[in-house]
Amino acid sequence: MADTMQFDLVSPERRLVSGKAKAVQIPGADGDMTAMPDHAPTVTTLRPGVLLVEMDGGTQEFVVTGGFAQISSEGTSVLAEEALPKGEVTAEFMDERVAKAQAARDAAEGDAVDTAAKRLSDLMALRGAL
Repeated sequence: MADTMQFDLVSPERRLVSGKAKAVQIPGADGDMTAMPDHAPTVTTLRPGVLLVEMDGGTQEFVVTGGFAQISSEGTSVLAEEALPKGEVTAEFMDERVAKAQAARDAAEGDAVDTAAKRLSDLMALRGAL
């Protein structure tokens, strides 16, 4: 059994991390999960939250607003809608995301209302946790 796996975190703007990780805690849409070497192949959507990456140099934390995570025998890749190192997240950044989510919820109709309300709730919880 390998002690590490390849890990990549990418957003549309940039690659934030690429290297060997011992574990990755993922804020999955269906619940938090931890990917480790030799994890069963899985694909999951992300909810807004904090992604933790345990590497040889310590633990790194990133705020993600959504996206996908793919876990395979080769490693774990996270393709985030938006991702920032936790230390770079400002109150203004979070307030803008919450305001957009509120507008999306208010404009939603039918089945989309529940999805928009869940996203708003997740973003508000994340803002409170930061």
